[in-house]
Amino acid sequence: MKTTFGKIAAVATLVMGVGSASMAQEYPYRDITTAVVWSAGGGTDSINRMIMAEMEKHLPVSINVVNQTGGVAGSNGMVYVKNQADDGYTLVGLSESNVTAAVQGGWDQRFDFWFPFIVGGSPDLISVPAESPYTTLQELIDAAKAKPGSIPAAASGAGGIHHLNLLAIQNGTDATFNFIPYGGSAPGQEAAIAGEVALVVTSLAEQAALIEGGLLRPLAMLTPEEATIGDITIPSAFDLYDGLDEYLPLKQAIGFAVHDSAPDNVKAALVAAFDQAMAGDTVAEWALANNYDIGGQSGAEATALFTNLEETFACTLQELGATEVDPASLGITCE
Repeated sequence: MKTTFGKIAAVATLVMGVGSASMAQEYPYRDITTAVVWSAGGGTDSINRMIMAEMEKHLPVSINVVNQTGGVAGSNGMVYVKNQADDGYTLVGLSESNVTAAVQGGWDQRFDFWFPFIVGGSPDLISVPAESPYTTLQELIDAAKAKPGSIPAAASGAGGIHHLNLLAIQNGTDATFNFIPYGGSAPGQEAAIAGEVALVVTSLAEQAALIEGGLLRPLAMLTPEEATIGDITIPSAFDLYDGLDEYLPLKQAIGFAVHDSAPDNVKAALVAAFDQAMAGDTVAEWALANNYDIGGQSGAEATALFTNLEETFACTLQELGATEVDPASLGITCE
């Protein structure tokens, strides 16, 4: 009997010892999972797979990337990660489009629930079909002013980054287009190629292959800088309209996040691996090849950028009558 009790005690001590050793290990001591809220192959998915592979080089564990899609503005993936422990072993891959989930009723938190990391984003531009009669932004704007609301324009869904950029170019030039919402960038671009709309506003990364293939004709970047695709130089809209800096640029913010309530040592480990990855040549080369701008913000700096986007998007959606939740109930004041 004593021998049996002794064996049980020894096993219990061993189990307790293993548990204590595991708890005492520094983060991370087991693999991490990143749940991307958008589908495989998209910009958010591609960026997360790239940055996680680079961060792995500076961590003692692997980072597995999965896709947790659906819901309102990516809410399924955010809710899934929210419901996991805040121990840093489940991250969420997200983008600026997720900041509308709360006002659209798919998420019950402000975006500062997260401690975010921004890898970067691709700048937006205005393009027209290859056979379009408009060869410059000036010609397009003049036509829109001559017949306000008569020129159909695609810019993904209402209230998204591309729609906000379309609204910004309208406000900065006093032109008015007939906005036609689509379910995403790809359908909007296909509509432009098919001649269903006269122009499309999406990102350079999304349009690059279509421009190089001669299917779209780029008119202007919606950033202060020009851009180059192959042997084509795309001028900046800022060169034509002085007032644009009041409304632009509004840029993508793609990256990932951990619970803001995660322990400080978890945040510190992720920030260290992220900073080392962002400083490497691989990220810079990938961004250049895929027409992305580098970000590199994390924590408070990234939160400030997301907060600005959240407030801007929420108020724009409210103005469009597309909110399910009053922004004021989330502490967002719209003028």
